[in-house]
Amino acid sequence: MKNPNLKRLRRSMMFLNAQKPSLIKDPYIYKLDSIMLDLEDAVAENQKDVARFSLYHALKTIDYRGTERVVRINGLDTPHWKEDVRVCVAGGCDSIRIPKVESAKDVHIIEEATLAAEKEFGRPEGSTLLMAAIESTKGMMNVYEICQSSERLFGVALSGGDYTKDLQTTISGTGVELAGARQQMIIAARAAGVMCFDTVFTNLDDMEGFEKEVRMIKAMGYDGKSLVNPRQIEIVHKIFTPSEKEIIYAEKVIKEIDEKKAQGIGVFTVDGKMVDIAFYPGAKRTIQLAKAAGVYEGDL
Repeated sequence: MKNPNLKRLRRSMMFLNAQKPSLIKDPYIYKLDSIMLDLEDAVAENQKDVARFSLYHALKTIDYRGTERVVRINGLDTPHWKEDVRVCVAGGCDSIRIPKVESAKDVHIIEEATLAAEKEFGRPEGSTLLMAAIESTKGMMNVYEICQSSERLFGVALSGGDYTKDLQTTISGTGVELAGARQQMIIAARAAGVMCFDTVFTNLDDMEGFEKEVRMIKAMGYDGKSLVNPRQIEIVHKIFTPSEKEIIYAEKVIKEIDEKKAQGIGVFTVDGKMVDIAFYPGAKRTIQLAKAAGVYEGDL
């Protein structure tokens, strides 16, 4: 039986330095869908043990009130990842983010370590989910096999900074340097049936540009976006939560398709737009997202 949390609402996922108690003690106040407790880039090399200690006690003692707790571990090219996995599982995190994934083998290595830790610390086997960060051109070339690599894998995320370095370019603000990667990732994720998350937007002085980017990746089909600051949460939730207009239209589509199907009618119009059975899954998804976001209480 698959973990029911594989498809939970994940519009927002904000990075927090796992070493700093002031950051990780109460981020649930921001009403995020997920928090990313970071053991990797945010933590200096000589502070990894301190960060793990802080992480473990946070996971064991803080009630995050339903906010998903994802931990970004250190990469497989470091001496830290094995102990990172053990601490994540011992503390009871919901998911582990694997950085710099370049192949399905990378995921399998963490999957095996996670299973061993679950057995060691008495957690239910399969309870710790995984996500993979794609940060290189090699990883992008293998993204479909990565998406298919594990039953634990709920999604993949783009890391734009490292990826553009590998492309031998930089983040321009136009999005052109990430266009191909974004398209390839969402196609692979949807083909494999996993979720897909966009990279961070680090210019906090350009909230207009941030909103434009969020609207773009929502239109591309992404499930959510990685964040670096609480100011970004409201915009992401607004864009990724179905509007009242979208909910009403989805209700009409579902009801009309149900009725017309029973009558043997295949094509018809709703609010002047041509509709057929192919619109049904999208309408259902709109209602499911609205329910998960707490803005719909209907019975569809």
